[in-house]
Amino acid sequence: MKRLVLAALLGAALVAGCGGDSGSSDNPVSQVPESGGLRDKVTAAQNAKVSDFPSAKGKTLQQMAEQVKGAGSTEVGLASSIFTVGKDRLAFGMIDKQGQFLYGPTAVYVAPNPGAPAVGPFVAPADVLLTEGRYRSRQSAEETDPFAAVYEAQVDFKKKGPWAVLAVTKDGGKYVAAPSQVQVIEKQQDAIPEVGATPPRVATDTLASVKGNEKLLDTRVPPSDMHKESFDQVLGKKPVALLFSTPQLCQSRVCGPVTDVAMQLKAKYGDKIEFIHQEVYKNNDVNAGLRPPLEAFHLRTEPWLFVINKDGKITARLEGSFGVTAFENALKTAL
Repeated sequence: MKRLVLAALLGAALVAGCGGDSGSSDNPVSQVPESGGLRDKVTAAQNAKVSDFPSAKGKTLQQMAEQVKGAGSTEVGLASSIFTVGKDRLAFGMIDKQGQFLYGPTAVYVAPNPGAPAVGPFVAPADVLLTEGRYRSRQSAEETDPFAAVYEAQVDFKKKGPWAVLAVTKDGGKYVAAPSQVQVIEKQQDAIPEVGATPPRVATDTLASVKGNEKLLDTRVPPSDMHKESFDQVLGKKPVALLFSTPQLCQSRVCGPVTDVAMQLKAKYGDKIEFIHQEVYKNNDVNAGLRPPLEAFHLRTEPWLFVINKDGKITARLEGSFGVTAFENALKTAL
């Protein structure tokens, strides 16, 4: 499996503790700890506006970096890796000089190379990853440095090839920024099933298929209850949320949080949508290769979410880190 860039940065990041279950809330930010002003910072990061950032008109990406005095004072960790020509989702985290996650109004600028005219700002609102306490796995509950929220921008890539990226966060009264680069491909080069396509009719693991071995079925502790149906048996009969993740073995450290988010949203949408979780590695051994459903979907990173409507067509797909809002919006596309 390809390791997302964010994984290497997550290990050094440190934020406040998880916090407990404050009860059901329609506002995910209520689950973010208040200590250190973290909740206020994430709230501000949720509400980024174009007017918060300097205009790119007439400037190259390099000039934008020079204009933002804090350029180079942070690191950006990409949390998605597949980009195609047109509007695409760019997910990432920002990490400061102390190795801590940085939250504030954030946007990205892009260009084919640093000397080319910059395009942007594309605002990147923060999407909360923390669930209510009752839906957190033991792994998440014991996490000492939780990733509270991920940034997500919808960026319009005009052509294939390498693109330079400048991520900018407003931190108090100043800007900080970090460069990165992505590779954009034509849509027809992307082998992973896209929105509008019919997904492979593959069997996913159930308790029966693993002969009652819950530890083989799900590395989450405790195991989720998203293995009642095999994907091939419900495809085309009802909406499905198919989540590929491995909470214990995840290369990007975000499988656990997104699986918890699935559990929370299942409590809300489970009567309308079949939630199915599929582990990633054969025998839960990273050296044993991928399980057949991932091979069928041509996946090489994790986690992935595919939402399929009752007619058997994909209506949404998300890769990497995605929070409560993105997950719920994806579900709504199938209803």
